[in-house]
Amino acid sequence: MATTTSTAAHTSLASVTLGVADLEAARRFYSAFGVDTYIRLRASETHSSGFRGFTLALTVSGPATVDGFVGAAVHAGAAVLKPAAKSLWGYGGVVQAPDGTIWKIATSAKKDTGPATREIDEVVLLIGVEDVKATKEFYVSQGLAVAKSFGGKYAEFAPGHSSPIKLALYKRRALAKDLGVPADGTGSHRIVLGGTFGGAFTDPDGFAWEPAASLAPTPS
Repeated sequence: MATTTSTAAHTSLASVTLGVADLEAARRFYSAFGVDTYIRLRASETHSSGFRGFTLALTVSGPATVDGFVGAAVHAGAAVLKPAAKSLWGYGGVVQAPDGTIWKIATSAKKDTGPATREIDEVVLLIGVEDVKATKEFYVSQGLAVAKSFGGKYAEFAPGHSSPIKLALYKRRALAKDLGVPADGTGSHRIVLGGTFGGAFTDPDGFAWEPAASLAPTPS
């Protein structure tokens, strides 16, 4: 059973910074993909292999818009992990950016009710964790407020007033299966989360947080 709360979060996700080996190439890709205003980039040569334990998910209005974003990503150099297709819950596909970040683009609509757009309704950072309940409680102890919770399967946190991305937790192996990739991975997640708080911390699954003010965007 889902539980919800309307309590305002004292801490929230304010920014998402991806670690990339080639800053200029990443800037070009994310601009062409159409999500550059939602993320920040940072040069990183840290070792990372296999599944990095997270995905960034775009929710859009209809299948044609899903196809548009998938097409733009592929044209800019992304690899298709799951071709866009209908499912019980709607329509969606999964791509992997040249820097290794996995993106899911989906809609709950199975038919288009209008032309394709380049509008994004919601962006969710879904991180795969070993123990959803334990990690949820850890984040609550850091000041985040739970918006939705489905036992030990899924948890979603209340976004901040200026947060462009919503944070949610899912079982790591279930997330990898949904994305169509093996669950195993080693090394860095190559992502840093910026929070509305005063200190840095690392969660139980190794995802690093820093004060959002310290995560200045890279120069254009």
